Amino acid sequence: MQFQRIFVPLAGVALVVAAYRSYGWAGVAVATGALVMWMLLHFSRMMQILKRAANRPIGFVDSAVMLNAKLRPGVTLMHVVAMTRSLGELKSEKNSQPELFRWSDGTQSHVTCEFHQGKLRKWSLVRPDPDAPPDAELGVSQEP
Repeated sequence: MQFQRIFVPLAGVALVVAAYRSYGWAGVAVATGALVMWMLLHFSRMMQILKRAANRPIGFVDSAVMLNAKLRPGVTLMHVVAMTRSLGELKSEKNSQPELFRWSDGTQSHVTCEFHQGKLRKWSLVRPDPDAPPDAELGVSQEP
């Protein structure tokens, strides 16, 4: 994560400097315009992902099993939100590392993901016991 925080701005500055040395102020204008366009594309994608996620319940996914199959180490939290089209339910303390998020589906299966510095480290799928009565899964006790 630190590498990207340092490398991307340095690459932008190097691009502008190289454009100035090669084409003068016209090159700076083109390079700056390209960098602004690149930033706007990323911002637009992020806003579209969050707009879709805003229309769904927090922590809900269509299929926890399919989400489990699609996850890969190193993907960003934004990528997982884009896959699920839902914000994850925060299970760790706010602003602490690692962050734990959970996505559940209608069958009480859930995937808990651990993110460190915004990158997925590990995840686990929990599926309910199919032989257990439905009330036991929800933690509801029946009194006589």
